[in-house]
Amino acid sequence: MKKRISSIFCLLALAIISIQAKDYNVKDYGAIGDGKTLDHIAINATIDTCVAHGGGRVVLPAGTYLCGSIRMKSNVELHLMTGSKILAAPASMKAYDEAEEFEGTAYQDGGHTYFKNSLIYAIGANDVSITGRGMIDGEGLTRRDTENGGNLHGGNIGTGDKAIAFKQCRNILIRDVTIYRGGHFGIIVTGCELGTIDNVIVDTNRDGIDIDCCKYLTVSNCKINTPHDDGLVLKSSYALKKPVITEHITITNCVITGYKLGTLLDGSYVPEKVGWVCGRFKLGTESNGGYKNISLSNCTFMYSSGLAFEEVDQGIMENIVVNNITMNHVHHYPIYITTGCRNRGPKERTTVSTGRDIMISNVVANDIDSLAGIIVTGMPGEPLRNISLSNIRLQYRGGGKAELAKKEYREQGTNYPEPKFAKETPAFGLYARHVDGIEVDNVSFTTIKPDYRPAILLDDVKNERIINIKADLQKGNKKRSCLWRIYCCRCKGMSYMQ
Repeated sequence: MKKRISSIFCLLALAIISIQAKDYNVKDYGAIGDGKTLDHIAINATIDTCVAHGGGRVVLPAGTYLCGSIRMKSNVELHLMTGSKILAAPASMKAYDEAEEFEGTAYQDGGHTYFKNSLIYAIGANDVSITGRGMIDGEGLTRRDTENGGNLHGGNIGTGDKAIAFKQCRNILIRDVTIYRGGHFGIIVTGCELGTIDNVIVDTNRDGIDIDCCKYLTVSNCKINTPHDDGLVLKSSYALKKPVITEHITITNCVITGYKLGTLLDGSYVPEKVGWVCGRFKLGTESNGGYKNISLSNCTFMYSSGLAFEEVDQGIMENIVVNNITMNHVHHYPIYITTGCRNRGPKERTTVSTGRDIMISNVVANDIDSLAGIIVTGMPGEPLRNISLSNIRLQYRGGGKAELAKKEYREQGTNYPEPKFAKETPAFGLYARHVDGIEVDNVSFTTIKPDYRPAILLDDVKNERIINIKADLQKGNKKRSCLWRIYCCRCKGMSYMQ
């Protein structure tokens, strides 16, 4: 019996040693970590050794690792220990891999086209992870789209433009890391299947996290600050040289903000003094394939532009569910749902953008800019279908003049699909145009200042059901607002309801 127990302990000891042997310390392979010496060559050598032994964990101990391109591979976990930092090298050091050749750059910008000029990237890998409490600082990355459309070689060779980029990978994990100054994209995953992005902090001056042409991904418990661009974006670009639907995506328990760069990390949360604060959740604008089966829940938006759902490139947008959302200080609209005909894709395609079965419920938002309320706009002859808005409480700044109610508001059509270009809407609460089937139930619109526009305006809308509406209305003088009005395209007239 003793011999048997002894043998078992020996086997366990060997197993523990075997597990421990899967850790590969980058300093054992030449990395310095002084913030001055380029360390990506040593880190890549560590990754290659790890792969040669069947995979494992590549560990970065405390220190600052000045790096160009780090090439992730299958069965490798890049682990940033507490106190470690990967610092992106400046373009002058020519430390980034040469961007791949790509035809069809006219259909999306360089950030979606090129991957090899990223700080950390993986292409066609399986079981790839980036974990740990360390930081990725993209100080040397460019936030501009330097890879010009039509340039097969990726434009400015040697310039890094993304912090983390995964393309056509399977079973990916990004957890616990902090990304500061992420370049053009903090994280972009394109054509990936099965994955998790969890407990990640992103504080950057362009897009935070982009999920493009992917399926079966979960984003949870993340904090994303992006004052100048979108926080968390689902896209369906032409980067894979064909339309690919982004589908089966779950986003939950995230905080998205548009505070001044760096103030999320230091806890000061300083408002960014710019005309257009972004920091929002968005579907689009790249939308060649479209979006299906998307869930967004239990998220908080502060000092941001709220929610945008934009299908404008001949794809589909359907089965979208949004629930339990809180917003504070909204620029400039809380909810925006639209289809369009920008058609940024091959001209031989003849399909049209469509949207249907979108359900948004349990939303509370305050201090909303007076530019626009909820906007729901389809296209003439191709309306949005089956839109549900329920249990929503919105507080607007107000101040809209009565004459704005007569404004002829038009969808963006072939333009970039942002309502800011059309400026104020004729209604302060909800404006809907070209919609077949909309249900609005238990929705409240209040204003801080008097607003003399209607609370709701429906234009070319049928099969509407509007019940349990509360709104601040101005009465008792010539400038009074009404609860809602409907423009009848058949009779060319208005119907009003107090």
